[in-house]
Amino acid sequence: MSDRPSIYEQIGGAATIRRIVDRFYARVERDPLLRPMFPADLEPGKEHQFLFLCQYFGGPDDYNRLRGHPRLRMRHAPFPIDQVARDAWLAHMLAALDEAGVPEPARTAMHRYFEQASTAMINQAPLIEPS
Repeated sequence: MSDRPSIYEQIGGAATIRRIVDRFYARVERDPLLRPMFPADLEPGKEHQFLFLCQYFGGPDDYNRLRGHPRLRMRHAPFPIDQVARDAWLAHMLAALDEAGVPEPARTAMHRYFEQASTAMINQAPLIEPS
């Protein structure tokens, strides 16, 4: 057990996570590359991401209780995610962190996680130009 507050606590809990998710999805909704990868109704995905981020960063474990193990790669496998899509997703998420006012050092820790997790979701090899 650590006496240090979790990232969830450092950033202000569920209210800040909700702001991050809302800002992220507002950006995705306007993105011509990413929007087609998401279902017409964004609300269930927003709620799942909210619950996951709360849990991952030290809040309640509601995600696991309601949905089981996150299995992020499996859940993202149906979508063609290449480096370009990953970079667009990450740019939106990092902008959402800034817009939500996530303070340091939590911002850096969250940035590191999102960078690593988004890279792990890549499931399409880059196109190789014929020579």
